[in-house]
Amino acid sequence: MNPHAKLISTLSLLLGTTITISSNHWMMAWTGLEINTLAIIPFISKSHHPRAIEATIKYFLVQATASTLLLFSSMTNAWVTGQWDITQLTHPTSCLLLTIAIAMKLGLVPFHFWFPEVLQGSSMITALLLSTMMKFPPITILFLTSHSLNPTLLVTMAIISAALGGWMGLNQTQTRKILAFSSISHMGWMAIITIFNPNLTLLTFYLYTLMTTTVFLILNKINALKLTTMMISWTKTPMLNAVLMLALLSLAGLPPLTGFLPKWFIIQELTKQEMTMAATIMAMLSLLGLFFYLRLAYYSTITLPPNTVNHMKQWHMNKATNTLIPSLASLTTLLLPLSPMILTTL
Repeated sequence: MNPHAKLISTLSLLLGTTITISSNHWMMAWTGLEINTLAIIPFISKSHHPRAIEATIKYFLVQATASTLLLFSSMTNAWVTGQWDITQLTHPTSCLLLTIAIAMKLGLVPFHFWFPEVLQGSSMITALLLSTMMKFPPITILFLTSHSLNPTLLVTMAIISAALGGWMGLNQTQTRKILAFSSISHMGWMAIITIFNPNLTLLTFYLYTLMTTTVFLILNKINALKLTTMMISWTKTPMLNAVLMLALLSLAGLPPLTGFLPKWFIIQELTKQEMTMAATIMAMLSLLGLFFYLRLAYYSTITLPPNTVNHMKQWHMNKATNTLIPSLASLTTLLLPLSPMILTTL
């Protein structure tokens, strides 16, 4: 990719995100989302592979539809109430349309079909951006409009997302698709709590970003696109694979790792809101995710291939290490003791 094009796209990505998260007017928020969408397209399509081009077109069509719905929602609300302020969304139809638009942006069920396919057609670093940075502006809008969203629709979509994210991840062999379904499942956890405690949604997103970044960077480092590649990576980078196992178990939400923190808080908050059934269902559905994270951890650290695999073994690795990985890995595994301090900020 041309360095100048890469620089312009990166700056546009940062600009679009900044505009959306700092705006209080619907037109500015929409403009930021559009800049974001256009800025990420060169990153998805840079390999010029047919699958990458297909992923780019799918991503563009879905994001354009979601942005149109968001704009229509805000215009309808402005037509009825005369308000363009993001926090003043009161018209019922606008609230419903906004809930659907945000669900499309985040990849919540039933608007999730584009997300695994787009991640599969992208490079590992682009997939990381799509799973974390590109979700930040919609999460911010979700945070600002949490009091206006349709609660029944959002809770239903959240529970089905957690279920389908865990269920569909069980039989995947491609690491990017597994992480895509992991993202859908985590978005369900964020969506279910956003009406009751929006600050907890942001905390969950920050910790999810932290853990997912660690996993993506390690997978990018060992160049593991498939489970079969992960099986032979232990002999080359045992330390990285051990850290990967801990990061995956943290994503699964096992104590005493960082990933347990948001799930614990969310279940506690749902119980306080007398939604014990929803809390029980979410806790049970997290077991599905735990299974495929354990499967990934098993492949990366315990299993050695019993026979030759059908691709060239990469015996030599690039010696340059990513300095981000050790610090991210520490945060991914060791933040749980800080939970009392974090609890005071919510």
